[in-house]
Amino acid sequence: MTPRAAFDARAKARPRAESHPHSRELRVHHDKIDNDGSVTLRYKSKLHHIGMGRALKGTRVILLVAGRDIRVLSSDGELIRRLTLDPSRDYQPQSKV
Repeated sequence: MTPRAAFDARAKARPRAESHPHSRELRVHHDKIDNDGSVTLRYKSKLHHIGMGRALKGTRVILLVAGRDIRVLSSDGELIRRLTLDPSRDYQPQSKV
């Protein structure tokens, strides 16, 4: 058997599209918290407002978006808020702890 024939005879590794843990949307969004204390994010062509609190107005933030899971970081990398986006709501209020 030639090397080429041996290569062609072997099963090839292929990624599984559906079960891959990173198959969902991954993106980074840089923004500034507005005067009302919220930041906006577009998800599936709809604009959503994420409440951050008026005390943070004007703060530059980084949003790490993995599907509906969102982490909001300050510009120096500190975690400010973590949430799961509810697509049925336009405004995502702050959770009560």
